Amino acid sequence: MKIADLAVAGVKTERLKWLHGAAASRTGSHVLYWMQTSLRTRFNYSLHVAVTAANTLRLPLYVLFTFDTREALMSERHMAFLLESLVDTKKALGNIPIEAIHCAAGSKGPLDLVLGAAAGASLVVTDHPYIRAGRKQTELFAEQANVPVLQVEGDVVVPVTVVSTKEEYAARTIRPKITKHLPQYLIPLSPNTYDAHDDQMPLREFKAMDLTPNDHWIDLGSSVDALLADADDVDRSIPRVSTFLGGETQAQAVLATFLSDKLLKYDKERNEPSGNGASNMSPFLHYGTISPVDIALQVQAKEGRGPAMAASKASFLEELIVRRELSMNFVWFNPNHYDTIKSLPPFATETLAIHAEDKRAYVYSEEELDKAMTHDAFWNAAQLDMISNGKMQNYMRMYWGKKIIEWTSSPEEAYGICVRLNDKYNLDGFDPNSYAGIAWVFGKHDTGWTERPIFGKVRYMNADGLKRKYDMTAYVNMIKRQCAKVKMTLLPKQLAIEITKPKAKRQKKA
Repeated sequence: MKIADLAVAGVKTERLKWLHGAAASRTGSHVLYWMQTSLRTRFNYSLHVAVTAANTLRLPLYVLFTFDTREALMSERHMAFLLESLVDTKKALGNIPIEAIHCAAGSKGPLDLVLGAAAGASLVVTDHPYIRAGRKQTELFAEQANVPVLQVEGDVVVPVTVVSTKEEYAARTIRPKITKHLPQYLIPLSPNTYDAHDDQMPLREFKAMDLTPNDHWIDLGSSVDALLADADDVDRSIPRVSTFLGGETQAQAVLATFLSDKLLKYDKERNEPSGNGASNMSPFLHYGTISPVDIALQVQAKEGRGPAMAASKASFLEELIVRRELSMNFVWFNPNHYDTIKSLPPFATETLAIHAEDKRAYVYSEEELDKAMTHDAFWNAAQLDMISNGKMQNYMRMYWGKKIIEWTSSPEEAYGICVRLNDKYNLDGFDPNSYAGIAWVFGKHDTGWTERPIFGKVRYMNADGLKRKYDMTAYVNMIKRQCAKVKMTLLPKQLAIEITKPKAKRQKKA
């Protein structure tokens, strides 16, 4: 079977790429879908291709998911969302068997396990990671596999290399390149059904699946509470949140609420910090529990006419497709530095360096920032929002990052703190969109502005601007209620509405 045999019913050939071999073998024992980034059944192009191959070859299909905490603990917050997503995926897959393996400290890692599951396969189908770790792991697997490996790019509307062959400068440069392809890629994906094999051997019985004592099968038939309680290598200091539950079912429910209650007013209300105008799709997009194509088609199909609906649809699709896929372009063509200050354009690098020694009115440590112990109630509210909620309001995330530049000793320190705090607390952390958003704070995908201290020509934001545009008292009060709901202990001054300056300013030493 070649790509032409698999790219049917809404799957464009440009989404498919052979990483090893050039056709599926007709003499293998099974088809394996190594699920990495698309934890869903709706608009899952990888799953669609794997089912098509298995049915055509009349072979059993297996789905395998692996996650690795050997080098870094996963927070309870991220672990809970992941487990909720996996448990929901198992239910949605129906008669397609799925297994998940947790590689804890001391394990040899996922690579050997996936190679074991792939032994003798007619075809291995896998997703298309953009982040460095997943990308490297996929490349290593393809190098060592002795079976055909097909990668499917299904977590963007337009495949990243179809859009461009280089890193784009800004939204204005990538927008026309994406827009011209949308009619070909914003199309339905016809459902297909797996022809189950009653005598299918469980993946756990594969002889080549050589698990170490530090590799753990995850019983996806158990409750998430039980799985989370038993999980090893979990950072319990960052608790799960009740505001966001993982899984395809929950993603579709949140989208349905957005379409019915928020879409009409999205253009005008999405940036209001005290409001609830955001779609809240970013955690689900990060974990792949919903497809951007699925979202876009549902938005386009939503009934309603008039300038308000048209403006809101256009505004939302700009964020979902153009801005999000600009971030995919960013990390794909800047794989080594997308999470460091080295990713910035020359103007930003130069101007921040020139002003690196400028005096700061306030200098805070990472610990003080982490605990929201600044003089600025609005900033503290934003920090506490992501600590208690798992997701910061988007406009406040921009202000949050700008102030970190202003209140730390150097641009390099500021950049590292932004990345670490964002990944630590936000459910949409560790994501191309998050990394591009942080880079934007420092001048990426932006132009030069009037030069000023500390920022140079990088765009500046201040509290007075927030107060002119938005109801910030309402925002701070909202965060107070939010923190009280999760029983978070706060010092009164952290969320004082009136911003007061400390008696003595702390300045950066010359």
